[in-house]
Amino acid sequence: MSRIGKKPIPLPQGVKFEVKGNTVTVQGPKGKVENHLPGGVKLETVDGHIQVTRESDQYAAVHGLVRALVGNAVEGVTKGWSKDLEIVGIGYRAELKGTGTVVFTLGYSHPIEYPLPAGITVVIDAKQTKVTVSGIDRQRVGQVAAEMRSLRPPDPYKQKGLRYTGERLKKKVGKTGAK
Repeated sequence: MSRIGKKPIPLPQGVKFEVKGNTVTVQGPKGKVENHLPGGVKLETVDGHIQVTRESDQYAAVHGLVRALVGNAVEGVTKGWSKDLEIVGIGYRAELKGTGTVVFTLGYSHPIEYPLPAGITVVIDAKQTKVTVSGIDRQRVGQVAAEMRSLRPPDPYKQKGLRYTGERLKKKVGKTGAK
């Protein structure tokens, strides 16, 4: 039996979930998240918790996955998800243009405009070197943060670029250190 799949998901006050066909919709104070529900797995409410059950051991592979996805959706509609990015480098910065676009200056000959998808908000600090990506869908928040990071991944030699806050990088030595 899946250890993660057996864990019940606490259902906070004001959060509702609904299964229609092969989609599960979780609705809460911050919004609504929809996920695909594979066959052979059922969701039931037991004592104020969501319990994920599978029909047979044939569906063991998706048992824990469904529990994790629904658990992330419940947490997303109550607390939300966020990822923090740091911009390291002289002259590297980010700024908001309106509400739907982030403009990055990352040492290229031109600024890079990144349009934000629906449901994602970005906060940039006063120094323009810290970017916080937040939203209710964990997968979408992580994807947007990864796409922003890929605009200028951290350089292993000079350690410049966009990185996740707390990300540890291996610094490589240059030509002079190769003796």
